[in-house]
Amino acid sequence: MQYLHKFVDLHYMADLNCKKLIIHTDGGARGNPGPAGIGITLTPISPAVLRDEGEIQIAEYIGEATNNQAEYKAVIRAMEEARKLNASELEFYLDSELVVKQLNREYKVKNKELAPLFMKVYNLSQGFRKVTFKHVIRERNKEADALVNKAIDSRTVIDKKFNNNWS
Repeated sequence: MQYLHKFVDLHYMADLNCKKLIIHTDGGARGNPGPAGIGITLTPISPAVLRDEGEIQIAEYIGEATNNQAEYKAVIRAMEEARKLNASELEFYLDSELVVKQLNREYKVKNKELAPLFMKVYNLSQGFRKVTFKHVIRERNKEADALVNKAIDSRTVIDKKFNNNWS
C-alpha cells in the first residue's frame, strides 16, 4: 500500500466519532468481464465541527470481474472501510444507474452473480443508522473513476489517506 505524505490516521478519525461519510464509488472492467478495479473516496464529516475532516482514497485491483460486479465490490469495500471509522450514516454517490436502482430496490436483481453481492451490501448496511444511494453523472464521479483506472493499470492496491486541513 502507498500513502501520501499528508495522511489521516484511521484511529484518529474513529476517535472523532465520525457520524457521516460522503462516499463516491466506481467499479470498472476492461472487457466485460475483464481485468477490473474499484475506486473509492470517503469524506468524513464530523458533526462536532461541521467541516470536511479529510479524505480517504482507495484504488484496488480486484482481478477478473464484470463492470456491475466491480460496482458492487466498490460499495462493499467502502462499507467495510466506513465500519472501521465508526460511521453511522453513509451517503453514496455512484455513476451506475442500474446498481443504484437495485440497491434502492427500484429494480430486482436478476443476475445470479450479482445477487450475493447485493445481499452482502444489504447485510452490511444493517450495521449503519442510515445508508443512501444516489446516482450521479460520470462527470461528477471523476475522482473515483480515475482511481479505478489507476488500480487496473497498476494491478495493485493504492490506499491514500490525506487531509488538507492539517500539516
